[in-house]
Amino acid sequence: MKSDDLAQLRADRVFLAQDRTWLDEFAPLAARETRLADYPFAFEVASRVLIYDCDAMRKTAALPETRRALLAEWAEALMTGPGIIVLRRAFTDMSSIDAVSGVFRAIIAEQHANHSSGGDHFAKPGANDRIWNALEKLCLRSPEVFAAYYGNEILALVSEAWLGPAYQFTSQVNVVNPGGAAQSAHSDYHFGFMTPAQMERYPAHAHRLSPALTLQGAVAHCDMPLESGPTLYLPYSQLYERGYLAITKPEFGGFFAEHHVQLPLGKGDAAFFNPALFHAAGTNRSADIRRMANLLQVSSAFGRAMESIDRTRMSAMLYPALIAMTADGRLPVARAADAIAACAEGYPFPTNLDRDPPIGGLAPLSQQALMLAALAEKRPAHVINADLLAQQRRRST
Repeated sequence: MKSDDLAQLRADRVFLAQDRTWLDEFAPLAARETRLADYPFAFEVASRVLIYDCDAMRKTAALPETRRALLAEWAEALMTGPGIIVLRRAFTDMSSIDAVSGVFRAIIAEQHANHSSGGDHFAKPGANDRIWNALEKLCLRSPEVFAAYYGNEILALVSEAWLGPAYQFTSQVNVVNPGGAAQSAHSDYHFGFMTPAQMERYPAHAHRLSPALTLQGAVAHCDMPLESGPTLYLPYSQLYERGYLAITKPEFGGFFAEHHVQLPLGKGDAAFFNPALFHAAGTNRSADIRRMANLLQVSSAFGRAMESIDRTRMSAMLYPALIAMTADGRLPVARAADAIAACAEGYPFPTNLDRDPPIGGLAPLSQQALMLAALAEKRPAHVINADLLAQQRRRST
């Protein structure tokens, strides 16, 4: 084999591309069946999705040996199984759900009064009511309500099953009102919030690793019959390594539309799924159900750097040097971009999505993107300093 052929084969293997995603390769994975016998703790299989009775799971988790076996079953169900589990009666105290819903409704009313309703990543602006950073807002407004709600064994068990200990919760509330249209089919954070061009810059092993860094979930805050549009899922779709890129193509969206499953949820039920799983909120065809879900995003403890760095201060100091050095030829522009990559924050998250929304895309502007644009336009140092500080304020809670 010629060395240039080997080099191309390696590049194609290590870096995935949107034009190298094939429906005939994906379809057999997404057609797999779920056998109840393979998951002994499950209560039933519905539409290829594993259903668990949390009353029984609490008893199972009370014994160390069966607790570990349950966590292992959930981990495999999410990784190599259907990619989604439904937990019936994850909450048994409906007063806790109602109290949290009351806080959420008050926040939504304030957002409407202030004309500050949040946008949506995968639906038209205004179609839904959205609360960003609902976790912090709930805790600050009503810590006792927060404690009663998040002091929940099932939420802790499923988070540990997928991420191990030291995980971190965030949450966003989504209310789909009557007539609210379905979202477009998508995968979730991290790669699901990137454009195909951005995804293609990451090696294949990063595509494989990303789902293990986050657990997606939703707690039903009201009964969700099918006419209210509970989330649509495509079981086993997370198995396709190129899935983050594939779901951005029309033919994969069409396949999702034809083959997705949809399960009703009762108030207090929860669904958790692999973030690579293809899914989308459904259309609310009901006349009077304001479908409220608390969307939980649980993150791995390993997704953070070792040291605290003031990158805003560093960027402000670096920028004048870059302007001077690129102007007199001491530093090529491409190498200035490398210096920015070493200095500025390249990832747009975490941020405050109320003040720093993903307008015009799936993610807000990163600090690196701000710096690169300023360098290209040769903005004065005092302008970029003000821009950096303004961005920092938008990102803070």
